[in-house]
Order: sequence, then structure tokens, then C-alpha cells
Amino acid sequence: MHISTNQKNNDMKTLKLIFSIVALSAISQVSFAQEKTVTVGGAPMYPSKNIIENAVNSKDHTTLVAAVKAAGLVETLSGAGPFTVFAPTNKAFDKLPKGTVETLVKPENKETLTKILTYHVVAGKMGAADVVKAIKDGGGKATLNTVSGGTLTAMMKGKNVVLMDAKGGTSTVTIADVNQSNGVIHVIDTVLMP
Repeated sequence: MHISTNQKNNDMKTLKLIFSIVALSAISQVSFAQEKTVTVGGAPMYPSKNIIENAVNSKDHTTLVAAVKAAGLVETLSGAGPFTVFAPTNKAFDKLPKGTVETLVKPENKETLTKILTYHVVAGKMGAADVVKAIKDGGGKATLNTVSGGTLTAMMKGKNVVLMDAKGGTSTVTIADVNQSNGVIHVIDTVLMP
């Protein structure tokens, strides 16, 4: 049996096309599966999701999420941003005097709560390397302007970034560079006060 050259070329083209489709399909599946996540509060934080979409899944940030909802900041932190959020854990909120959180989430204290929460947000995306560079460029300290209008002072303590608030309280970044579609979260161990 004799196969023509045209038939061989057509068979090869078909085989190449099938191989290309299979390869592209595999590559697209792998790239989706390789979205680099960071686990926070037992849940993966996806860079393709926004700050709120990720935070609601963290078991370590239920108090923060409840406070953000009470302050009416869900829409803002779901927006385009970009934002840098220094996110206190539930344990950070537990360090506050007894009854503080319960008082702050009451409707009549919305303005105070909003000021405290937005004190943890810096406009723009500042990854850990950006914060460390700002500290070095500032001779050991960097002033970060918060969305609330206040300032945080960032400094290094060993290999850790430490933030100092307006009252002299400090908080350490425990998990850095949790990238979001609209910014970045750095988990901190103490609530900062304006």
C-alpha cells in the first residue's frame, strides 16, 4: 500500500495540531494550579482574590472581618486599591482591654472604629521588600502614611518588621507578603492605635 506525500503531510499536520491543543490545555491547567498562595488562618490566600474575599476565609481574622463589616469598609477594601493592610489577628484583638471590641463594633462607635481600622491601611502596595527598603533609606525608620491620616513608624527588630503607632505601641509583622488582587496584607500581632 502506498500513501501519498499529501496524505502524510496532512496526517502530520493533524497530529501536530492535536499535540498543540493537548499541550496548551495542560499548560493552562498547570498555571492555574500554580497560583502562589500563602496560608493564613488555615486557609489559602489567593492573589487573584481581593482583600475581603481572602480575609473572610482566615480563621485568624474573624474579629477583623466583623470589625470591617461594622465599620462599613467591605466595599472600600473590595475596591481596586491598591492597598497595603496590616491585619491584626484575633489574638491581637484579644490583647485589647476586655470589652473594647464589643464597644467599638456598636453603631454609635462606627467613626472611632473606622479610624482605628483605616489606621492599619496604607494607600498603594508595599511589599515587605518595599517596607524594608524604606526603613533602610530612612536610616533605620520609615514613616508610613495611613488612610486614616495618621502615621506608622516602621523599623527592623532583628529580621522582623516592627510598626510603632502614635501612642508608642508596637506590633510585629508575623506573615508578610500575602498578595491580593488589590494590594497586599501583612499579618500583625497587635492592634495599632492612632
